[in-house]
Amino acid sequence: MEIKPLKIGNLVARLPIIQGGMGVGVSSSNLASAVANAGGIGVISGAQIGYTEEDFEVNTLQANLRALKKHIKIAKEKAPDGIIGLNLMVAMKYYDENVKAAIEAGIDLIISGAGLPTNLPKLTKGFNVKIAPIVSSLKAANVILRMWDKHHQVSPDAIIVEGPKAGGHLGFVKEDLERDDIDFDKTIVDIVNVVKSYEEKYNKSIPVIAAGGVFDGYDIAKYLKLGAGGVQMATRFVTTEECDAHINFKNAYINSNKESIKIVKSPVGMPGRAINNKFVQKVNLEGMKVTKCYRCLTPCNPQTTPYCITQALINAVSGNVDEGLIFCGENAYRLNKIVTVKELMEELEKEILSV
Repeated sequence: MEIKPLKIGNLVARLPIIQGGMGVGVSSSNLASAVANAGGIGVISGAQIGYTEEDFEVNTLQANLRALKKHIKIAKEKAPDGIIGLNLMVAMKYYDENVKAAIEAGIDLIISGAGLPTNLPKLTKGFNVKIAPIVSSLKAANVILRMWDKHHQVSPDAIIVEGPKAGGHLGFVKEDLERDDIDFDKTIVDIVNVVKSYEEKYNKSIPVIAAGGVFDGYDIAKYLKLGAGGVQMATRFVTTEECDAHINFKNAYINSNKESIKIVKSPVGMPGRAINNKFVQKVNLEGMKVTKCYRCLTPCNPQTTPYCITQALINAVSGNVDEGLIFCGENAYRLNKIVTVKELMEELEKEILSV
């Protein structure tokens, strides 16, 4: 099939592929710039991005804001003609400060989920930055569309619809994920139709982006035929040379099998999908005492949380995978080799064109 570029306002990506934001540190400037240079939209995760800064332990907020600006600057310099986005979780503490820092650094696009980003239009008003909420249902899409329209007189520049096969924190209850009977294709079509009235009202295109379990070019082509403007993919980009994670993290994906990918407990109430390892098994059995709070997520109480998600994710991305949480999408077990981002994007493009 013919491949139409993904247009988000004045941002134009040759390929309709957004690389999903993966924290902590899995998608930083190196991966994002490589994807942007290959024709997609590269995305940095803002979650605890300053974990390698010298003062992270004692000055976490400032370390994160400094690192965020640094990674955006590096990515923009490495991909001067590309599009660089930022993924920020609504549930993170200091959300407003991160939005402000990203705008100051010249970010092109802010993608925001893990809660509804009701106030994002106010924070970005007057700046040349595109904004895209992440939703997991038609109901959530309707809520954010109506709220932004009523309170801010704006519409999203794109809407990312994340299905139940995604990795990381998921916007579904555990029982729905285990039943696996959610008609995600219908959700995409329904949201595409709902968006049309807002496109007319605001005289702009609002592409709907399908995310969660998108693995190859044939999946991409399917969603494009359903009316989506593009897709968001994360898992496939982990096993690339340019991914910012440690080789042990990448090999955990390659060595996984279908049975080792589990729904796990998150300290903040949302279920997540991750690779079953020694860390997950220990947490499920007894939990892990939290000795330090990094103040990363607003719903988290260090007195009652089963483990510290910041420390677990830092361990994993740094290569200490037995003591870390390895978030992944449902299809991680299908990966069997490490490739370059360019090779992956060329493979996806070829598959789309063959449909």
